Amino acid sequence: MRTLTLRELNRATLARQLLLRRHRLTPVRAVERVAGLQGQWPPAPYVGLWTRLEGFRAESLERALVRRRILKATVMRTTLHLVSASDYATFTAALDRGRALALGEETIAFGSRVARRARALFADGALTRRQVFERLGAEAAGEQVAASPFLHWFALRLQAGIVHAPESAFRRSPREMRFVVLDDVAFPEVFPARIELARRYLAAFGPASRADFRQWSGLRASALTPALAALEPLRRFRDESGRELLDLRRAPLPAGDTPAPVRFLPRFDNLLLAHADRRRVLSDDARRAVIDGGMVEQTFLVDGFVAGIWTAERGRVRPEPFEPLPRPVWRELRAEAARLEAFLG
Repeated sequence: MRTLTLRELNRATLARQLLLRRHRLTPVRAVERVAGLQGQWPPAPYVGLWTRLEGFRAESLERALVRRRILKATVMRTTLHLVSASDYATFTAALDRGRALALGEETIAFGSRVARRARALFADGALTRRQVFERLGAEAAGEQVAASPFLHWFALRLQAGIVHAPESAFRRSPREMRFVVLDDVAFPEVFPARIELARRYLAAFGPASRADFRQWSGLRASALTPALAALEPLRRFRDESGRELLDLRRAPLPAGDTPAPVRFLPRFDNLLLAHADRRRVLSDDARRAVIDGGMVEQTFLVDGFVAGIWTAERGRVRPEPFEPLPRPVWRELRAEAARLEAFLG
């Protein structure tokens, strides 16, 4: 079994995350290629697409959101992501419909019982979660719901097809979180959806271990193991620590010395979060400076690895490297920072 070096894993992941060069893709296609972009911090997907796409403009993402071709929804790890409308159906079936079994019969019954009424409430526009529960009346405001509002909202969101309103994903989004309902969502069956989820993960982040897949998806081993088995035959490798890595046949594996340009990443970029072993892009020392509890800082890559964090103040992008950088790297870093400043405008 071939052993892949750290640099080979790094370059494979960068290639699949569209970070070895900028690509000519629509926002919809790009979001699908990278298996979703983290969306809990509204500006993040815009920087994430800017750093991956040639000529990206914020307006193109906002148009896709308004047209419901890209949705802001709770999917992997029960965190907010931007995903295509097609991927929303697949990812939700693979993740949420399986998780729904753990909610309990009463909670699931609540979602089913009031879903039609809840959908009708959105006829006049987007609503907050509080407005939904208030307008549903006593049935949704009883002691049972009050004791576990998150679980009941989860069940209702799943049964009624509720997602975030498009403007909640705009770069300058309103502070109040509002929601809308989707029409005609066709959810596939859970197991085929999980097979597709596994395929999409390996295409976007492979070669990867089973632990990596669990980290990214939030699924238990009992759910993901059969899905991976259904993808066979898969390529198998080992990393330098001896862990088994799985991959799709004919997926790109660039050489470890492939040039990797400077790239700026937004907060919470999945490049840093999609593996249990993050050393392929983020050293253990750098991780302590980048990830603090639930916060993931804005970072930049040098030679494919996280080399520092960055801030944007008064129209200026300020890189803060962890270690001194050679002059040629500084020139490349400053040039890329100037391009980012122009985009942030």
